[in-house]
Amino acid sequence: MKFIALKTKDGELKGDTTFFCRILHVSRQGFYQYLANKDRPWKYQPLADAMLEILSEDECNDTYGRTRMYQALSLKQPENVDIPSERTVYRVMEKIGISHHPSRKSNGITKADREARKLDDLLKRDFHAEEPLTKCVTDITEIKGKDGKLYVSAIFDCFDSSVIGLAMDTNMKAPLCVQTLENTAKAYPGIRGAIIHSDRGSQYTSQLYRDAIQQYGIQQSMNSAGGRCHDNARCESMWARMKSELLYDRYDTEEMTTGLPSGGILSATGITGGYALLMAGFLRWSNDSNTMIP
Repeated sequence: MKFIALKTKDGELKGDTTFFCRILHVSRQGFYQYLANKDRPWKYQPLADAMLEILSEDECNDTYGRTRMYQALSLKQPENVDIPSERTVYRVMEKIGISHHPSRKSNGITKADREARKLDDLLKRDFHAEEPLTKCVTDITEIKGKDGKLYVSAIFDCFDSSVIGLAMDTNMKAPLCVQTLENTAKAYPGIRGAIIHSDRGSQYTSQLYRDAIQQYGIQQSMNSAGGRCHDNARCESMWARMKSELLYDRYDTEEMTTGLPSGGILSATGITGGYALLMAGFLRWSNDSNTMIP
């Protein structure tokens, strides 16, 4: 259509219009309909402007996919914008070039203790919670830095996926998980009686961790036999989102330091710099971004 319009000066050359339409198998009616519509404003321009405004509100919003963008639009309810279906939101995002496509794959670091006594899976992949502090999931993730590796342990509340406990160290031994429990119990005394689900890593089957679980009156749950990662899918997805949205393609991760004092675990209240400082932002990012996602 653009080619015919260019060659015929927007249909002014009638003879050429007939010739090109016949050669290119385009109906003249369709061509003149194109001319009538080509200068009209795009009907989704207000929607596109609203999307760009949402992205500009926070530097991490540029990782929004169509689901979170649709939810953000539904919450924000921009003036003079009709919110279409999620599929249409995706098409508009593709057209204006703001779709997010994660490119990295995660690597598992769980090392199971085959000899340790295992516990039952109390969640059975049901991560829905009617109330806060009833069902929680926990796991450790590894982040590479310039001066070594940083291991981050967190406890997520299944009610809204918010972070309720966080600790970091340069190793992934059981004291890191115990510190996470301690930080959680201090911040949320109502955690007593809740279920905390984990994988079958050696940290979570250790006697030190079991003693801490009993001390805080928490019910321990573990993945089913065989080490299926889907049994702790909520936690795995949160780590994947955190790395994709906060780290990869945003920072030069191999040039960042762990920011930890040598030989000591660091909780969220003692953050100094580097990756550890970024984890403070992780708390805000998680508790803000997950208000939209059940």
